[in-house]
Amino acid sequence: MSEAKPVRVRRRKRQGDEAREEGLVAARKLLLDQGPAAVTLANVGREIGMSHANVLHHFGSAAGLQSALMGSMIRDLIGALEEAVDHLRSDAAAPRSLVDQVFDAFDDGGAGQLAAWIALSRDFRHLEPIREAVNSLVAALSDKFVDAGAEARIRSAVLMIAVCAFGDAVIGPHLRDMLGQEDSEMRSLTAKLLQLFLIPPL
Repeated sequence: MSEAKPVRVRRRKRQGDEAREEGLVAARKLLLDQGPAAVTLANVGREIGMSHANVLHHFGSAAGLQSALMGSMIRDLIGALEEAVDHLRSDAAAPRSLVDQVFDAFDDGGAGQLAAWIALSRDFRHLEPIREAVNSLVAALSDKFVDAGAEARIRSAVLMIAVCAFGDAVIGPHLRDMLGQEDSEMRSLTAKLLQLFLIPPL
């Protein structure tokens, strides 16, 4: 039986904004499916049916493409954190629901892979835009759980949730498989720990 030929994406003309958006969607898929090394001008061009030269024209360089992707994913993470804040302020989020929102952002939203990529590249300036969203989350939790020393505990709680979500997104599936744990195990554990942070000390 003859080997199937790879399907070639037909090239078509696009406007600048449309081309950049398609390029970023393709770059995000490459990052999540294959890791940072796959986010190249050539691979993005292949995914969307655009020549290497045209992708270069829209992003300026491979570094420009990667920086634009990081910026796009950071904006999505900020949006997810802001949504978590909105839920908290409307009393719609129990500890588990807050944990699920943050874990979803790091897992399905790709923030875990993004954070690992930023850490490995040592390009931490990309994390700066998240600062305001994280502080808003701390403030929203502080508004719900008002007592002496609450803010310090809540800052620790937000750190715990974020680090757990990051670790679960990057290595969690492999560790859970080794340990025979359910997919939701780390989320459940984090939600239980979060409740301990929110209880005022005696």
